[in-house]
Amino acid sequence: MTIDWRYTVEENLGILSVAGFLGPDAVHRFTGAVGWALARGTGPVIVDLTELRSWSTEGQVAIAEAARRLTEAGRSLELAAIPADGSLVPTGDGPPIPVHADLAAALAAHGAGIGEHVEGRHEWRTTGWPDEDQAGE
Repeated sequence: MTIDWRYTVEENLGILSVAGFLGPDAVHRFTGAVGWALARGTGPVIVDLTELRSWSTEGQVAIAEAARRLTEAGRSLELAAIPADGSLVPTGDGPPIPVHADLAAALAAHGAGIGEHVEGRHEWRTTGWPDEDQAGE
């Protein structure tokens, strides 16, 4: 199993939405998505886990490594809507990772709102990510 992702550049932040299972087989793809986010946009990256079914210890370590990479680039990583068990394996040697109850709370913490039109907004996604037009069909 792997993940699908969508990266959206908003004003002064990025949203990396992840769907599927973030396990050992998906770590490489997640790392690539983080690299995509590093190359585009500015400010913090909110990793939206609303569509994530679950994650393994390896997946959680990949998130901690992503936080480290972003910090080295002068950016930060925040999590929104972590999986139901609420666990996050801390590595103890990385930057702090703020956790928000959901994406709306994460955006509110930055003065942004869901669905607001943002001038210059850009979005990229894997081919497996559902189109908004098809969502809910």
